[in-house]
Amino acid sequence: MPPPADILKVAIEWPGAFPKLMEIDQKKPLSAIIKEVCDGWQLPNHETYALQNADSTNFYITEKNRNNIKNGSILRLTTSPAQMAMQLYERVQSTSLDMKLDALKELANSSRDITFAQEFINLDGITLLVQMVESGTDFGEMLSFTLTAFVELMDHGIISWDTFSVAFIKKIASFVCKSSMDSAVLQRSLAILESMVLNSQDLYQKVAQEITIGQLLPHLQGTDQDIQTYTIAVINALFLKAPEEKRQEMAHILAQKQLRSIILQNVIRSTKPINDEMAHQLYMLQVLTFNLLEDRMMTKMDPQDQAQRDIIFELRRIAFDVECESNNSGSIEKRKSMYTRDYKKLGFINHVNPAVDFTQIPPGMLALDNMLYFARHHQDSYIRIVLENSSREDKHECPFGRSSIELTKMLCEILKVGELPSENCHDFHPMFFTHDRSFGEFFCICIQLLNKTWKEMRATSEDFNKVMQVVREQITRALTVKPNSLDQFKSRLQNLSYTEILKIRQSERMNQEDFQSRPILELREKIQPEIMELIKQQRLNRLCEGTCFRKISSRRRQDKFWYCRLSPNHKVLHYGDLEESPQGEVPHDSLQDKLPVADIKAVVTGKDCPHMKEKGALKQNKEVLELAFSILYESDEYLNFIAPDKHEYCMWTDGLNALLGKEMTSEFTRSDLDTLLNMEMKLRLLDLENIQIPEAPPPIPKEPSNYDFVYDCN
Repeated sequence: MPPPADILKVAIEWPGAFPKLMEIDQKKPLSAIIKEVCDGWQLPNHETYALQNADSTNFYITEKNRNNIKNGSILRLTTSPAQMAMQLYERVQSTSLDMKLDALKELANSSRDITFAQEFINLDGITLLVQMVESGTDFGEMLSFTLTAFVELMDHGIISWDTFSVAFIKKIASFVCKSSMDSAVLQRSLAILESMVLNSQDLYQKVAQEITIGQLLPHLQGTDQDIQTYTIAVINALFLKAPEEKRQEMAHILAQKQLRSIILQNVIRSTKPINDEMAHQLYMLQVLTFNLLEDRMMTKMDPQDQAQRDIIFELRRIAFDVECESNNSGSIEKRKSMYTRDYKKLGFINHVNPAVDFTQIPPGMLALDNMLYFARHHQDSYIRIVLENSSREDKHECPFGRSSIELTKMLCEILKVGELPSENCHDFHPMFFTHDRSFGEFFCICIQLLNKTWKEMRATSEDFNKVMQVVREQITRALTVKPNSLDQFKSRLQNLSYTEILKIRQSERMNQEDFQSRPILELREKIQPEIMELIKQQRLNRLCEGTCFRKISSRRRQDKFWYCRLSPNHKVLHYGDLEESPQGEVPHDSLQDKLPVADIKAVVTGKDCPHMKEKGALKQNKEVLELAFSILYESDEYLNFIAPDKHEYCMWTDGLNALLGKEMTSEFTRSDLDTLLNMEMKLRLLDLENIQIPEAPPPIPKEPSNYDFVYDCN
């Protein structure tokens, strides 16, 4: 007979002794098991010992996590976390430098375990580490391990960041400001500053007083990508937490210090490939930079404001090479007529008072800013477009003013101006780092594209919305290839002419052709359950392969991972923490935790997830909300997920719904169903090519008058 499920066979190590093979009863208290092990080796005071995993983590076994122990596990008998914390607390204060260094190394490693961390913090260990840093007596490796231990302890979220003094902040800032500093110390210092800024508005103020952008920039000019990543992370954190009125000022300082050029030369165009974390920080910087446009985008024009009206006069002056007439030149009626005629040529909707066109938000005053930028920096192209359209017939002219307003609104939607950055996105565009006024240049390229597409479509004013749809498609398709420069983006758009877009649409339409006749629809309905079963099996197979999920907290972005996968018999979910992102599948036996599918009560998504109801900036993020889901089991226990992307989110929510016998409702299921149904239909209808399928079945012929129509073969 197999042993009971509660009895596990394990090996237990003790330094200097042969490992002991024994059976442990999971129903027994952990203290009783430890006493039994100690008695076997004749060790007194069993309460000063504990068990820990004999793997790379060395995490302590507690009553909470003991269910993670598997048959065949190797455990280690060691000093209890309270005893270990006390010993390290005393050893890090040793006068012997070698002993102190060894203790700090051990502390940095042990602090990753929350059980040990709690005990060390209870001894006021954080305060001790802060005092050691403030004293300024430790350097190099010793300081590096001190800061590493501090970061690991703070990452558990046991104590608040608000408890630290100005002296500590100044000391950490001084490590960042020094021209030559140990790379490990610099990296940890940058990580601490980022966490301080993100987790406390009060600490943001203090850090902002101690660190200037100019002091951070030299770290971007080195070759260590980790330090570059942490440096950009600190800049992003300062940007994100800055009050609205200070962000424009900070952006001006960044421009003065040539941050964009430094990042372009030393990071984006570096010979080293950009890793995921760096890509995320560049994406964050891109989003935060574009979000500076939100204020102008949401500002209506005041038709009575003379300074704003002067911008419209400037557009007219550049286009038609006219000076503003003095009040005495000609009658008022004549001047009004001239202005109205010119404003009509400029393509404004309101010819009498074009300022009214800019009262729509979005894009508000941002559209006028773009038009003026185009007129001043690409004057020849601007004049050509305005004059070219003003010489066409009324119904064939491409209205420059109206087009600019709608295009600006569209570009803001494409670049998600005003939205918070996502914690999971790496979608930065190198071309936006190649110019100080990248949005203005982006607009200039796109307004010329719009005019070109208008001519290619031979559009009239009634076709305005159709043209805008085509232009949106051209821009989004060009952006998907991530051009390295604005010139490459322009070249890509040249290849995406209206004719090319029609070909692409035709090709896609042929691949997704929808058959509407009744016999075809009946055949689709008959095939659909078979296809849905195929999709269900694919989703379950995907869950069996498993997925690596990133642990994300509001404290700071962390490279900590956990993995979850379904067992081949579809009865158990296996999950557990990982040290690093895996290269392939993670075997079941290396995942410590189990959740029987039979215990799952429900799957909740988005705002209904417990981890999305917590407070914090991260939880407000719309994109993270769209990737969150939780499994409810037992009475109030949850297993919380944030999918790495939309595809994995759909795979997992579909797969879990399939396990629970519920309908798969994701957009990927609809898309897959549509694609597979169309493919299956085309395969089945191959023999009927060029044959007209009637709407109704042909009538059954009348019975013959007699059945004497046998053919005589002889």
